[in-house]
Amino acid sequence: MSANAEAIELAKSVESTMETLMAEHRERREHWYFHDFIDWEKGESFKEKPWDVSQSTLSPEVRTAFVLNLLTEDNLPYYTSLFGKYFDEDSPMNRWSRLWTAEEGQHAIAMRSYLLTSRNCDPRLLEDDRMVTVEGGWNPQFETVIDMFCYTSAQELATRISHRNTGVQSDCETAHTLMAKIARDENHHFLFYRGVTTEMLAQAPDVVLPALNRVLQNFAMPGTKIPGFARRALQMARIGIYNQRIHAENIIDPLLRFWKIEDITDLSPEAEQARDDIFAVGPTLIRAAEKFEARQDRVSKKAASVA
Repeated sequence: MSANAEAIELAKSVESTMETLMAEHRERREHWYFHDFIDWEKGESFKEKPWDVSQSTLSPEVRTAFVLNLLTEDNLPYYTSLFGKYFDEDSPMNRWSRLWTAEEGQHAIAMRSYLLTSRNCDPRLLEDDRMVTVEGGWNPQFETVIDMFCYTSAQELATRISHRNTGVQSDCETAHTLMAKIARDENHHFLFYRGVTTEMLAQAPDVVLPALNRVLQNFAMPGTKIPGFARRALQMARIGIYNQRIHAENIIDPLLRFWKIEDITDLSPEAEQARDDIFAVGPTLIRAAEKFEARQDRVSKKAASVA
């Protein structure tokens, strides 16, 4: 049996867990309407009043974070389609994917509505970037379907934190409230994927640990084809919306504490090595974060001395 065939078999063996987690999600998540969170009365015609950056009320870095978060949500159909090829049409996973897509679509609509009514983005550039992003798609080349579950466990948690931090740093009550609401949804999605991964890890750690290692060693948010992604991500990192330290301390560490992989016994040599490699991910990120922070500190001190 090939590695992916074994992974598909494992994923299908936990479909009852998916059913339970989806039912818990529906019961736990409060249904909400994005239009209740938008200050529609502030909206103005872009035709009659062309956009100019002077109209913006958010800082450039927070505007960048909003747009990057939004474009990531816009590209969601590519993420969910990756699961579709492994599961039957009416399987719990495909039904969850459709629900997930509907909820994430609401997030994109809400964020776009906020940005346009508050005039915190260039509407033409935003639409041009959306076209490029969605046309570019997303194909991460996961080795097995288990890699996808490991990835979404980390990615949904990362998205929750990025959305929340964007709202916190916005200095805008509407943005803060909206992004907090969206972040709560992302946490519900995270709980589903973490729950599925937890069950598979309990059943087949020799299969899941190598997949988890592959994902964590090469983790990247699913927006790398967004125009100017690296530059925009750097802006977010500089003001602490999302960076390597946050990824290590708020994504990697909590997941490893929850899964308690250090307590798993009777592993294959490959899985043992994968576990050792996983434990090295966080410290490696922290070292990189310290170097980044030191550079930022030097730049700040130099700018202060010139001023």
